[in-house]
Amino acid sequence: MRSVLFASLFLSIALLAACGKDATQKSAGSGKPGEQLPAPASTGGGVTGMPDRPGPGPVGPPAPLASEVPLDENGYPLLPADVAVEGTPGADDVATEPTPEDAVGVIRDYYAAINRGDFARAYTLWVDGGSASGQSLQQFAAGFAETTGVSVEVMPPGNVDAAAGSRFVEVPVAITATQRDGSQQKYVGAYVLRRADVDGATPEQRVWRIGSADLREVQ
Repeated sequence: MRSVLFASLFLSIALLAACGKDATQKSAGSGKPGEQLPAPASTGGGVTGMPDRPGPGPVGPPAPLASEVPLDENGYPLLPADVAVEGTPGADDVATEPTPEDAVGVIRDYYAAINRGDFARAYTLWVDGGSASGQSLQQFAAGFAETTGVSVEVMPPGNVDAAAGSRFVEVPVAITATQRDGSQQKYVGAYVLRRADVDGATPEQRVWRIGSADLREVQ
């Protein structure tokens, strides 16, 4: 009888030990605190799973979209009237009409060229490339062979007149020419400048050029 009791007690202890071991094995995968979780598979990136370098797209916040409203230099939007319409000529595209003051500028340029010995330039300020002077370039230059300097006083120009597709303006002058021997010769009179004003005229024909001169020596 006693041997049967000992055998039953031993069998109970063995069963309890087996149940405890099985419970321990089941608790390893239960996800409770203290358990050892499987390591993640390596992806070649950082711990966040993001790539180590940015991709081909821009980094940072997106660039602001360009404004469709044109702005002035102070950043204020332009009104429709201020915006130039493509293909519309602006103020700089409009050809300006030569003025009588431009004719005065030609006379000043003429004598400035003579004083620096640029007779070719002075010659071309006559109509038709110089031929209106009635001389060749060589004859024109020879006329100043004994002159060392010329001063000119330009008076206010007259009114612009029109005739046969041309415009004319008279520019009064008073001239003092100094000769190599130190003597001076004085002249008074006027230059008449001409320019073309017809369709098909070249830019050179539309500017003022010397057409004629009426100078008298003053004793």
